[in-house]
Parts: sequence; C-alpha cells; structure tokens
Amino acid sequence: MSFFEEILGKLSDGRFHSGEVLANELHISRAAVWKQLKKIQSMGLSVDAVRGKGYRLQYPLELLNTELIMDYLSPEAMGNIHDLSVHTEIDSTNRFLLQLDHELCEKGVVCLAERQTMGRGRRGRQWVSPFGANIYLSVMWRYAHGPAQLSGLSLALGVAVMRVLSSYAIENIGLKWPNDIYWQQKKLGGILVEIAGETNGPCTLVAGLGLNVSMTDGENDIDQPWTCLQDITQSENLSRNRLAAELIEQMLMILQDYSQKGFSAYQQEWQQWDVMFNKAVSLSSTAGERRGIVQGVDSEGGLLLKTSQGIEVINSGEVSLRLQS
Repeated sequence: MSFFEEILGKLSDGRFHSGEVLANELHISRAAVWKQLKKIQSMGLSVDAVRGKGYRLQYPLELLNTELIMDYLSPEAMGNIHDLSVHTEIDSTNRFLLQLDHELCEKGVVCLAERQTMGRGRRGRQWVSPFGANIYLSVMWRYAHGPAQLSGLSLALGVAVMRVLSSYAIENIGLKWPNDIYWQQKKLGGILVEIAGETNGPCTLVAGLGLNVSMTDGENDIDQPWTCLQDITQSENLSRNRLAAELIEQMLMILQDYSQKGFSAYQQEWQQWDVMFNKAVSLSSTAGERRGIVQGVDSEGGLLLKTSQGIEVINSGEVSLRLQS
C-alpha cells in the first residue's frame, strides 16, 4: 500500500488527524505528508486544515475494499472469479481488462476503481469519474463461440443492475435502450460492452458499468440530466462495497448463463423496466434521423420502432435515442 493510500485510508473517517502523528505512524517526514495531502486534493477531494487539530476530509469516505467486497459475495460467485482487484486510480477499468492475457483467465476477472482518468461511455463519450463517489466496475468473461451469439448481452446486464437496485426499493428506475439506467428521465448509470477475439470464436467480453452513487452538483462536465443514488434514496448510508458486490453477483450470473440462454430469457424482464415503451422518440445516427413509437425489443435485443413504414428493428447501439420534443 502506498503512502497516499495509507493517508487517504486514515482520513476517510472524516475526523481530524495530526500531521505529526501521520508522519510518525508512516515513518515519513511532515513534508511528505503534505505532499500526499496535496495529491488527495488534486483528486477533487476537499481537505480541511485546522491549526492545533490537523487535517480531515470534508466528508467521510467509504473506500472500496477488496476483502470486504469478497465477503459480501456468495460462494457461487467467488467460484466464478479468477481475480478481483480495486485500483485507486486507473485510466479505464474496461481498458485494463482488455489488456490482460485473456488465455490465462479461465474464470471471470473483476476490476473496480475509485477514479478513472479516461472513463468511456457509449459512442466514445467521456464518462465523468470523480474520486470515491460512484461505482466504476468491469467484468471480463471468456466465451468459446464468437461475438455473433452475444447480441443483446448489454441489455441483459441492464436487467442485472435493475435486480440489484429494485432490492433497495427505489421507485421510478428503468432502462433506456440500449444500455442506460434511468430515474425519472435522468441518467443514473450506463453499461459499455466491448469484445475482443475471432469472429467465430473464442472471444473475450468485457462489460463495464458506471453507476452514480454520490455525485455532487459540481460535476458540470455532464451534457445531460443526471442523478445519483444518494439523492434518490435520501440516504448517506449506502455502502459502495456492498452495492459493488451485489452488482458483481448479478452480472456474473448472467455472463455465465448467457451462452445457453441468450437474450430471449431476459426479454420480458427487460421490457418491464423499459422507460421508453410506447413513447414517441427521435432516433439519430450517421444515417440521419428517424421518428417513431417505441414498441419494446425483440428476442435478440433489437429496438422495435413503429414508423409510418411499419415496425423497424434497430440493431445498432451507435445511435442517440431521445423523447420527441
């Protein structure tokens, strides 16, 4: 564990800690302590400094903890994990997993981060990733067959997220095709699936999930209405470690069974959460704009759009879907 991680861990309780005591406990100089405090501030965290008391984080912080997450997982889930790691800072959890030697990973590999410097959403968009505030989670899974048999998997993983969030008695949550998590027309999270391998198999799939837990109004780089679980539930006691474990559990279940079941096994459940069903929408892509009424999804996860020409099936996720104004 680095000095940065040790000092951050001590300050995470939100209480004052003397700079002298921190230096003595870590066997480093006061100047070295100050250097790490400046690094903490550079991560976007506010540090209070009071003469005679020391330093504290402005707000307590629940840091992700590998052992605690694993304690929350069932024996079945643990049996499906080759490795689970938590990173203080990383460019992208998806990218990290895609760069691994996939052939050495016979089971699932899970990666979480406190902060991403190059987090990505769909269509190459930046995923805003403030430190210690949300869930940035990716899971890698190997399949013997090619990508063609995995159509609709990103939608099925949306069902996994809904199963978890519904257990928190959160109302008015839902899914927006193809892979966004919404609450009252505000974005709560998103899923990004990337696949590497041969056309006919085998292939490696990496499923990334970003879920807003305790965002602040200071996150001004987001170009659409958004919300977070803390605002929705009005609770400051949401455990990110427990939530991460519950999400991993459900995602692994679907990843393990998908090659046998396909999306048809999750189609009805997905449509129960469809926030766009029977609504007039505009669909924009490189081919132009289409308008129609959403009629759900088909057995492979394609969007069913009722237009003047009849029912069209939209299979590409490289589109922008919005309510008609």
